[in-house]
Amino acid sequence: MQQYNTLAWHETLELHELVAFSSIGLMKLKNALVEIQCPTLKSIYIQTIKELEMNIKELLQFYPSTPRNEDDTREMDKAFYAGDLLAFSKTAVRNYAVAITETATPELRNVLAKQIQLAINCHARIFNYMYERSYYPSYNLPKLLNNDVNLAQKALSM
Repeated sequence: MQQYNTLAWHETLELHELVAFSSIGLMKLKNALVEIQCPTLKSIYIQTIKELEMNIKELLQFYPSTPRNEDDTREMDKAFYAGDLLAFSKTAVRNYAVAITETATPELRNVLAKQIQLAINCHARIFNYMYERSYYPSYNLPKLLNNDVNLAQKALSM
């Protein structure tokens, strides 16, 4: 089998999705930790945070092997909240799609079909917002990957 110097584009994009999603999740967990009063739940949160930090660090080791090499800066707070909404809308579309395939009742299917379209429209709105501001430079892989690294480093340093 032939050896390559970089990751393939498709695996690079999956890596991007995992790092971005994990980094946003890590930030949310760290921010929520101060609100958790139950010692058992707090322990679960701490363990989850440690595991996410380890996962992100392991995944970041593959970034030098991605097909890019360019630096970028951005407004992290706006990008964070927009990225969180984008992840939410993606998940909503996926959840509706699965729910529709499990629905036997025509009336419920019609409601879910209407709601999945709203979720798709929400995704388009937030994607366009992010794309116009270079928070999600989906057509520029080097910038996209650099954004991931910046977001992951912020999440790890919290």
